[in-house]
This record gives sequence, C-alpha cells and structure tokens, in this order.
Amino acid sequence: MKKLSIQGKQIRAIGYPEGPVISVAINVMEKHYKHNSIADALEMLTKILATPTEYLQHETLAPIAEKLMPPPVPEGVDVSLNQQGISFNVFGSEQIEQGAMNQMYQAAKLPVALAGALMPDAHHGYGLPIGGVLAVENAVIPYGVGVDIGCRMCLSVFDIDPKELLQREHYFTRELMEATLFGGGRQFEVSTPHEVIDSKLFSELSLLKPLQARAARQLGSSGSGNHFVEFGEVEIMEPDEVLGIPAGKYLGLLSHSGSRALGATIANHYTKLAKQKRRLPGEANNLAWLQLNEEAGMEYWLAMNLAGDYAAACHQVIHAKIAKQLGRSPMKMVANHHNFAWKELLNGKEVIVHRKGATPAGKDVLGVIPGSMTAPGFIVKGKGETASLNSAAHGAGRRLSRTAALGSVTEDALRAVLEKHGVKLIGGGLDEAPFAYKDIHMVMQSQKALVDMVGMFTPKIVRMDGASPKSWRKQKNEITGE
Repeated sequence: MKKLSIQGKQIRAIGYPEGPVISVAINVMEKHYKHNSIADALEMLTKILATPTEYLQHETLAPIAEKLMPPPVPEGVDVSLNQQGISFNVFGSEQIEQGAMNQMYQAAKLPVALAGALMPDAHHGYGLPIGGVLAVENAVIPYGVGVDIGCRMCLSVFDIDPKELLQREHYFTRELMEATLFGGGRQFEVSTPHEVIDSKLFSELSLLKPLQARAARQLGSSGSGNHFVEFGEVEIMEPDEVLGIPAGKYLGLLSHSGSRALGATIANHYTKLAKQKRRLPGEANNLAWLQLNEEAGMEYWLAMNLAGDYAAACHQVIHAKIAKQLGRSPMKMVANHHNFAWKELLNGKEVIVHRKGATPAGKDVLGVIPGSMTAPGFIVKGKGETASLNSAAHGAGRRLSRTAALGSVTEDALRAVLEKHGVKLIGGGLDEAPFAYKDIHMVMQSQKALVDMVGMFTPKIVRMDGASPKSWRKQKNEITGE
C-alpha cells in the first residue's frame, strides 16, 4: 500500500499558519498515519486546527496541537489594551446604561477578545458588565464569568391546576419554607448526599479541599440578594415540539441561585492570580485572564465546572424535595446557567464564550428568563443567532441600583404592587422591588431575533432572603473581597 506523502502547501491550504507547525504536522502524519489517505490526513489536521486544546493530551497528535497554541505570556507582565477594539452587537441599546456600554467597550479592547455582544438587560458589573457576552482565544476571565459561578434558573412544570396555589396557599408557603435556606452564610445542620460533593477535585485541588465540608452543608440552599424560589402559573399557549408540553395552564416551581461560597471563593482566588499574572490598566484590571494552557488556567477551568455542577445540584435538591412533598414528578424541567464560560466553535475555531448574566440561546436550546417578583418570566427557545454569540438576556435587568431602590421605594408602594398582582412575598426587600427592574416585555421585544417565547411563568408565592441588604452584602464581601 502506498505510504502517505503530504506537502506543506496542502496543510497551509486548510488554514494552518506558516511556521514550525507545518513541518511538525508532516512528520507526525507521515510517521504515525502513513497508511491513511491524503483526504483522511487533512480531515484529521482540520479537526486539530479547529480545537487544538482537545488534542493536547493525545498520544501522537499532541505535538501538532502544542504548536497551534499561542505562546504563554510571562507572569507579572503589564498588558496594554488594543487601541481599536473588536466590534460587538448591542441589543436593546436604548435600555442600557452608559456604564455597561463603557465596560463592554473596554472588554472589546482585550488582546484575547475575538467577538462580543451586549444583551438588553445589561447593566454595570465587575469586569465584564452583567449581560455581557465575550468570546476569547485560549483564555478564561474569572470576572468574565462572575463571582456566583453557575448561577442558574430551574423550572419544574407539574400537571397540577395552578388554582391550588390560591386554594391551598398555606400548604405551598410551608413547602417553600421547608425546602431551602436563604441567607449569605446559612448552612443545613445535616447535609444531603450528592455525587457532586464526592468529586475527586476536592482532594486534587488544594484550594477546594477545605471548602468541601461547607459545600456539603450548603447544598440545596439559595443564598441572598436576587435569588428566589417561587411557585407560579405556567401557561403554554401553543405546544412546542422541543418543550413537549401540551397547551394549557400548569403549576410551576421556579428557582434562581448559584454556587454559594464555593463559587465565590473560586472566583476570588483565581481573579487574584489572573491580576498577578497580567496587569491591565485601570478598571480593565478586573478583566485579567488566565490562559488555558497554563496551570492556573487549567485549575480554574476544572474548578469553574465543579462550581457549575454544584449549582445545578443545589437546584436538583430543592426541586426533588418539593416534588416529593407534592407527590408528583415534573412533566418537564427546564434549566440553564447564566454565569459561566463554554468551549464553543466560532467560524470553525474553538473559542471560550463568557456569558455573564446571559442565557445560552443556541438553536432549539431551552432556557428560562425571569421578570421580577410580580412580572412574568418566559420559557424560551434559542434561535442560534450568531450576532449574539448564541445568547440572550438572563432576566429583566436592574433599572435602579440597590442603593437607589432603597432610597426611592417605600414599603407601602411594594405592598400595593404585590396586592395588585396577587403575589405573596416571603422575605424579600425594597432593593428587590419590581420598580428596581426594567420592563421585561421591552427586554423580550428587544431580543425577538434571539429567542422564541414558548411559555410564560407568572409568580404567585415568592420566597427570598429576609435579611437586610446591608447584612447580606457584608456576608458576601467577606467571601468575595468586593
């Protein structure tokens, strides 16, 4: 059989850059794949070019992948922003404050930035704005993910008449009170067994080992701030084959929370490392990144994914407890992260897409976008719009800061709006009042090109943290150093 003979021009023709990688690719392919056809060899090389990180541990193809990776930046260097940033798309610009726009312009000037988008619920945050989406090359930005790693939505739809929420309000209120804990430092006396707590990463990464016991005791808790667990009415106007629920009205259980102290500690630790390695000017310092081919970057990636799994487990525990009490299994569960980073393909090339306060909206991907304690939320199906990097808003987005809300919203006004919408609130505070949020209908209108609305959730019994904002903010700052 004729042995493989491959030429440099053939490798360059499929997109390989000029340099040592060409000769390395020729040597590896002719030595280890000498009985393959030219077509097979070029197909293999194309796959390595698209996702080189996937081949860094490969027995024979690793030398090619290594040559395709960008050289590591020396530790402790001063990094300048590009004068001309990448272009990015903005959805619902009339609703977005200038502070968030400025943060996105800054992120667009990062040397590693490749593409970006800003969602209609965007507002100012740390590093990347809330509602910011950023694709970068071979790097991950801890504050591009956020402090609450894996913060997510989870909706269980039950085949129960939602009228029961009014008829048996005391019963459903009690279930919300017993199913979870709210508050920055709250922990259960007895932890719930779950495989995520047994992850080998707790013993393999030195940062995580002392966090394991606390993570176990906080599993199934909900935190503070804008986190909630609530019952409401799910309405499906028309059946959707992806959602798979007949038209009608159902009882829904919706939760919003993240990875608790575990995620916050991971974010804080690796942000500090990133800032030490790459010093960026001014506020851009919060956008310091770790490369995925350096030890700290690999560690953060593993820890971030563990925190995401932990956040998902928290929701699973809450929903399982309540489903057991209801004596029903949900017809459907819809869940999604909105503070995370994903490996995705952009124009055939592997990139890291950060969605900080943004919902994944790939083609036919389901998600939940909430409104406020009185405004409806929506079950959505992604359209796979590349202009938004397959992303959508993660909620209504804040219109008023917490301080501004506390200074302008009264208890009487909050009681009146709750009564108007027939909502029972357990806990919560003026800083989370509906007036503090943008109009969810305007937000959804601004992203009609990004998602289809396939269902609506109307809150009826809402549970949030009852602590004062000053109290929970102090607890959060002790963890995050913010």
